[in-house]
Amino acid sequence: MTHFSRTSYDVVIAGGGNAALCAAISARRAGAESVLILEAAPEFYRGGNTRHTRNMRCAHETATATLTGPYTEDEFWDDLKRVTEGHTNEDLAKFMIEQSSSLLPWMEEQGVRYQPSLGGTLSLGRTNSFFLGGGRSMLNTLYRTAEKFGVEVAYDAEVIDVDLQDSRFRSATARIKGELVKVEGKTFIAAAGGFEANLEWLREYWGPPAENFLIRGTPYNRGSLLRLLNQKGVEEIGDPTQCHAVAIDARAPKFDGGIITRLDCVVFGIVVNNKAERFYDEGEDFWPKRYAIWGRLVAAQPEQISYIIFDASSLKLFMPSLYPPIKAETIGELGEKLGLDPKALQNTVSTFNASVRDGNFDPAVLDDCRTEGLTPQKSHWARRIEKAPFYAYPVRPGITFTYLGVRVNREARVVMQGNAQPAENVFSAGEMMAGNVLGRGYAAGIGMTIGSSFGRVAGREAAKHVRG
Repeated sequence: MTHFSRTSYDVVIAGGGNAALCAAISARRAGAESVLILEAAPEFYRGGNTRHTRNMRCAHETATATLTGPYTEDEFWDDLKRVTEGHTNEDLAKFMIEQSSSLLPWMEEQGVRYQPSLGGTLSLGRTNSFFLGGGRSMLNTLYRTAEKFGVEVAYDAEVIDVDLQDSRFRSATARIKGELVKVEGKTFIAAAGGFEANLEWLREYWGPPAENFLIRGTPYNRGSLLRLLNQKGVEEIGDPTQCHAVAIDARAPKFDGGIITRLDCVVFGIVVNNKAERFYDEGEDFWPKRYAIWGRLVAAQPEQISYIIFDASSLKLFMPSLYPPIKAETIGELGEKLGLDPKALQNTVSTFNASVRDGNFDPAVLDDCRTEGLTPQKSHWARRIEKAPFYAYPVRPGITFTYLGVRVNREARVVMQGNAQPAENVFSAGEMMAGNVLGRGYAAGIGMTIGSSFGRVAGREAAKHVRG
């Protein structure tokens, strides 16, 4: 029998990652007397995709001990607008950015510590704060803080039903270690992630290509609560095919490979499909603003497989993957090891090399090393692939989280279908509502910003509702 300290809580939260914890801590600090977290995963796997994160993007006015310079709200908005190509709710996006300006010290108040950016981490030393010890360390810190504030946590506790009538939450039913448990609450916060680990659901929108997708994060984000809330009358937002998807090592496990399987060497070489053909500009923009388009690009290629090709001159310029690159003394031999037509790969590399126009190579700026007369072009960081040995990484689409979610307002209240009115006492934060800000595209660290910002707001507003 599962036992809680009470039968009804001020705040019931579904989810156990960064957004849920920020909501729980915020609610307690704002006066909620009782807060319960229902985490679908076992304790060891708690925290959803937060376990695999490294950093968070927040607006800040000055350099700090761990940040190399200022990153204003205006610059943040410009970056977000560019990567989403305008597919964002401007009001909520600017609200999130405004909230982010106070997040770094708030997180420090909860015990989180930062460190300078690591070498080879996408040139993020000015814009993104890196967590000391990584995402799991940050997550454990937030759990300790939440527990210090008296937040209760149940693991292996998937919410399978909610009593939501006339836009008002009354109770949640969770399956806790095989037992159905009903928990009443004055407010409810949905922070249980997207549906990226639900392969059947991915196939509904992507068709057969979804079979070749790898899931970078938790296998527990199956979208059951998202679908349930929609059935209960909460309005959906977002394109179900849009997601945070990056190119990850094709040798990674199907689930939970995490950030160490991501490959950040695209800008230092070329990318070819299984016909040994290039298909996109590898040097279009700074990698932090483009790395999350490569999952979708690879997904559009035959058999959802591609290969990053580079030479010895680039080997030390990026943070390596968990798996070693495939190595060969000639391009032809490399093609054979990859299962590509050696002559076709040699022709692609030779054509690329002939189009390179020399400049001043500098990964820190949009340099003048480019191609000329080549389609697709490489706009920056183009260097001939000619110094043996030659290397390659096989890559597949790595799905981090999906953008289909629930619509919210500035109070993080979910919006109901039909009348566009917010629910009385239901809130959402994190990946479940990320589609309000991310209609498409991504920039490094924004997922954590969404979760922390709206988690803090959801907790505060839930406590405010409870206090009346």
